[in-house]
Amino acid sequence: MPFIPHSEADVAAMLKTIGVARIEDLFDEIPAALKVDRLKAVPPGLNEMEVTRLMRERAAQDGTPLNFCGAGAYEHHIPAAVWQIVARGEFYSAYTPYQAEASQGTLQLIYEYQTMMTRLTGMDVSNASMYDGATSLAEAALMAERCAKKGPRRVLVPKSVHPAYRKTLHAILPLQDIEIVELDIAADGGIDAAALAQRDVGAFTALVVPQPNFFGALEDVDALTDWAHARGALVIGVVNPLSLAVLKPPRAWGSAGADIVCGDGQPFGVPLSSGGPYFGILACKQEFVRQMPGRIVGRTTDLDGKEGFALTLQAREQHIRRAKATSNICTNQGLLVSAATITMAMLGPEGAARVANASMQNMRALRDRLCAIPGVQPLFARPFFHEVALQLPRPAPAIVDRLAADDDIVAGFALVEEYPQFENALLVCATETKTAADLDRFAAALKRALG
Repeated sequence: MPFIPHSEADVAAMLKTIGVARIEDLFDEIPAALKVDRLKAVPPGLNEMEVTRLMRERAAQDGTPLNFCGAGAYEHHIPAAVWQIVARGEFYSAYTPYQAEASQGTLQLIYEYQTMMTRLTGMDVSNASMYDGATSLAEAALMAERCAKKGPRRVLVPKSVHPAYRKTLHAILPLQDIEIVELDIAADGGIDAAALAQRDVGAFTALVVPQPNFFGALEDVDALTDWAHARGALVIGVVNPLSLAVLKPPRAWGSAGADIVCGDGQPFGVPLSSGGPYFGILACKQEFVRQMPGRIVGRTTDLDGKEGFALTLQAREQHIRRAKATSNICTNQGLLVSAATITMAMLGPEGAARVANASMQNMRALRDRLCAIPGVQPLFARPFFHEVALQLPRPAPAIVDRLAADDDIVAGFALVEEYPQFENALLVCATETKTAADLDRFAAALKRALG
């Protein structure tokens, strides 16, 4: 339906009917001390022409560098049809799916998305999305505590989990009196399952297992899952959904599988967009579905036997007081979920596997080229997906700056920004978007910078 703004006459007529003189009178219960005339950090409003010009200028500042940086946000090819379809009015401007009679298209799309995510992860149920990967992990941890109902209120989180995800956990979990115990990075860049089995970590509610981890390395998910379950704890898998096209699904980890799965859906059809917005994945076993935040769409039939879609489960904060809510911050990133669903539908299982395999092959080829440069070697020895941490003979931040300035190449992520012990380490990513010429250009530029 179209958006029709109110004219001044419309506003005046409504105010007269209500019995107030000004719109401000509707907010007279707010103390004057809490009101501000304007937000000082927010610039004056612009018209459409001015906003368009500003956005073009900002886009030009970003440029189109050759990008080898991943670190949680990945440059993949997005078929032109994806956002052409998403931009259709029924997707682009659709609002709420609560009114099933008016939202069958949106509800069906979300249902298809949930189905695709359960097939990727192997889990029983997926919700209709979260803000992003970081908040989906925080919600997964809170969900695990609710599932446990009683116990130590402690979550084990490896330092190989994405730093932004860990920061989000530290911002949210302590407010719920949940202790976060961080596990150190082993010499090979992951969680040492054998050493962990010998360590007395005390009682805990859940173990977070990244796959792949922030360094691109693959964890021993089977051993870690069985170890946590043997201690009565739940397992939260943090995944890159594209990797699941070629890696074992979390439901198959160990003898019983992960209990909750989360991650960021950005690799499927969502552009980098200078850092967002993205959307979060959250899926779980059937037995924990009542504690899942967000919304779940189900397929049903009406009184006439016709198939239709409706909200089957909704987060409780929409209906009851916050103290008993399953979540107070979750949302549905519907537009981005639409893009991801269309992307997954276009790729299919075989297409997703081809993208994942091409990314892995490019990363292996790039690693070989870069490690042929004197002084460059892998930081860790673990198997990896499409991201590798490399040890350089010089501090990584200076190399990143030089390649950006001299060669218009985003060389990767300098790990020292989050891990002080890795001053010379560079996290490098390659996806299916890179050609052999791109790899050669990066290798030559890095060799000059180190020469």
